[in-house]
Amino acid sequence: MTSASTTSARSLFVDSRNRLADRVQVNVNNIASIVRQIQRGSKSHELLMQSASQFVHQERAIENTENNIKKFPLIVTHLGYQQESIEESLSSLHHLKNQVNELQQLI
Repeated sequence: MTSASTTSARSLFVDSRNRLADRVQVNVNNIASIVRQIQRGSKSHELLMQSASQFVHQERAIENTENNIKKFPLIVTHLGYQQESIEESLSSLHHLKNQVNELQQLI
């Protein structure tokens, strides 16, 4: 009978050891899953930081563009003044050319 109880005890020990090995395997798999999720979380944090940084740069570019657009009316006004000055100079040049032609005819 001792051998039957020894065999029974061994069987229980083997079953217990197999269940323990299965539980250890499940725990290892769970830990691996948690580590993967943490890694994904850190990557998403990095992506959020990059997106925020790019958003700030884009916002600055938009502000600079807005400032440049606000300067356009002043630039247009100055270009108008320059155009008027060029037209006056051109008119003076035509008048001067006519005077030179008249002087050449007199000589």
